[in-house]
Amino acid sequence: MIRSVVRGTGAALPRRIMKNADFEGMVETSDEWIAQRTGIRQRHIAADDETTASLGEAAARAALANAGLTPADIDVIVLATSTPNNTFPATAVEIQNRLGMHHGFAFDMQAVCSGFVYAVTTADLYIRGGLARRVLVIGSETFSRILDWSDRSTCVLFGDGAGAVILEAGEGAGTIDDRGVLAASLRSDGTHKEKLFVDGGPSTTGTVGHLRMEGREVFKHAVGMITDVIEATFSQAGISADDLDWFVPHQANKRIIDASAKKLGIAEQKVVVTVDLHGNTSAASVPLALSVAVADGRIKKGDLVLLEAMGGGFTWGAVLVRW
Repeated sequence: MIRSVVRGTGAALPRRIMKNADFEGMVETSDEWIAQRTGIRQRHIAADDETTASLGEAAARAALANAGLTPADIDVIVLATSTPNNTFPATAVEIQNRLGMHHGFAFDMQAVCSGFVYAVTTADLYIRGGLARRVLVIGSETFSRILDWSDRSTCVLFGDGAGAVILEAGEGAGTIDDRGVLAASLRSDGTHKEKLFVDGGPSTTGTVGHLRMEGREVFKHAVGMITDVIEATFSQAGISADDLDWFVPHQANKRIIDASAKKLGIAEQKVVVTVDLHGNTSAASVPLALSVAVADGRIKKGDLVLLEAMGGGFTWGAVLVRW
């Protein structure tokens, strides 16, 4: 049985770090207020010469180096992003060119904060279907470009960055002990659009627009929706929370992460948390957290790892991987 095995991870962050105290004087807030309600201490903000493409390229190169591969070894690039460099062409194609890769194909995937989970699931299908042997999956965002810096309810939450993984075809016996992607569950529900969206676009306003969010409504729905897809993924794989080695959730809010883990019965020491360092980096959130946990030695070969995310739309999903 063909499985999609993780070969390497990589990350890239903008040079500039913006701490909570830097918002004092910009909007009515404080370090204590932000940290207490979100768990965020700092975030990285892209400079003018740092873009979704440049950060994505850097994360891709780090993942290739980690895997001992070159762009010539990659068949497909899937980029999860809501902040592309241009309306078109796809920013994935720009990254492909930056890598000097002139074969295969590349495309963007837009599912907001769930984008990386959607992209991993898509890459897995390409590999299992025999259309690709290796897929470079990237989550890269410059959300600072779509923030209203006078809106304290949103501008303090988000940051910029990129993360990447390489998936490659491997053989498995078709059991839970196989390495690679083992199960996944994806959902969306457009009735929640007004709770988290950007108020602009080419076909409506002809502008980029700004991020708008009903924070309490998002929080109210988040835990239940996250639990739904995770339990569906557990059911597919025939496991429970006790079987997990690591839970790598979308890094939006520490309170959501804690509440979700508690409801699912996932032990606190199994949860990877980087929201304090990066803020909410949307589609880059999960691969950034993954990269940190792999680099510091927490996630090891053979570990059972659960990825989860929820984003505007709403979209939400979970993927179970044997490292």
